[in-house]
Amino acid sequence: MSRRHFIKQSGLLAGGLFFSNQWLQAMAGPAEKINIGIIGCGDRGTGIMKMLNDLTDRFTITAVCDVLDFRIENAKKASPTITPAVYKDYRKLLDDRSVHAVVIATTLSEHYQIAKDALLAGKHIYLEKAMTYSIDQALDLVKISKAHPNLTVQIGHQYRSTPLYFKVKEMIEKGYLGKVTQLDCRWDRNWNWRRAVPAGYTDKQVNWRMYKAYSGGLPAELLSHQMDFINWAFNTHPDEVMGTGGIDFYKDGRETYDNVQVMLRYGKENMIGNFGSTCGNAHDGYIFKIKGTKGAVHLLMHEGVYYPESTTKKELQTVDGVTGATKIEWNKEGGINILKEPTKDGTWYALLEFYTAVTEKKMPTSNILTGATTAICVALANQAIFNHTIEKWKPAYNLL
Repeated sequence: MSRRHFIKQSGLLAGGLFFSNQWLQAMAGPAEKINIGIIGCGDRGTGIMKMLNDLTDRFTITAVCDVLDFRIENAKKASPTITPAVYKDYRKLLDDRSVHAVVIATTLSEHYQIAKDALLAGKHIYLEKAMTYSIDQALDLVKISKAHPNLTVQIGHQYRSTPLYFKVKEMIEKGYLGKVTQLDCRWDRNWNWRRAVPAGYTDKQVNWRMYKAYSGGLPAELLSHQMDFINWAFNTHPDEVMGTGGIDFYKDGRETYDNVQVMLRYGKENMIGNFGSTCGNAHDGYIFKIKGTKGAVHLLMHEGVYYPESTTKKELQTVDGVTGATKIEWNKEGGINILKEPTKDGTWYALLEFYTAVTEKKMPTSNILTGATTAICVALANQAIFNHTIEKWKPAYNLL
């Protein structure tokens, strides 16, 4: 791998891997607006609303829905310049023929039924991750979606839409990491993960992530993003899933664990993925390391660095036997920035892709099949953690 070849193939320019603006230009010039309804107006739902406020040339928020009154009020504050129709029953929103598409950002336990009803009502769907609570729900939602081929279903694994993660996938495919055998993935916090409960509401209504009936816990809420990227980047899925966890610090009545570790074995790739999360220490925060024989990639949400192994680095510093030509800008740890500038929030790119998928009738990168595959990974991880078992991938789970 000569440096000249590396520059030609990966776009290495003056110390940064440049992602072409053509990707964004292809999404420019909207021809029509999509009327969109928000089902679930908690932190995630209102966060998506704020992103939609930056895309008013493509989307109009025409309806909001939540079973909790205080969240409806928060939704109104998230978009103060609009006056959407307000519903407490999502089925009434789905009956609104002026709504073309819906964002579903409810408790995980409600994803399947609401998405099913939305498809039957003829709505395009942006469904937050994880796609479904259970494996059976994932498989059934795929069947229902296939019966409605003109409707877009995009899953909220937004890394599949961001320039940074697209570039890393390209680097893996072109061999710049060599043979990847190890994945180190963490998402740590030093926080009890609780929201304040307003008067008149219950803890289960507000802090549903703490309860098994509604939530997939840390694997679903956090680690699913990294699991999904590995599925995408390597066109794979795990063959075996092992895990452990516990309520190791916050003895506060929660049911989902505050400390988990999962190991996924990808047999076809001869690769091991370590995925962990704790609510007891925030020092490492978000870690995503992909390690290969020629180099490694270390990722944050919006930035990434390529660290070549010593022999690879030597090759990159030589062009036709002349050392020092067209100097590479290494950071102090000996890495190369993958992009020149940090990217926007991944949800912004994902919503752009959702618009294109709906208006041009294209399947989004994060779609019903990939979303179901990752939902199955999450469900297997939770089964392994709670049941102290080694879970196996089954042929029925092969959707791609």
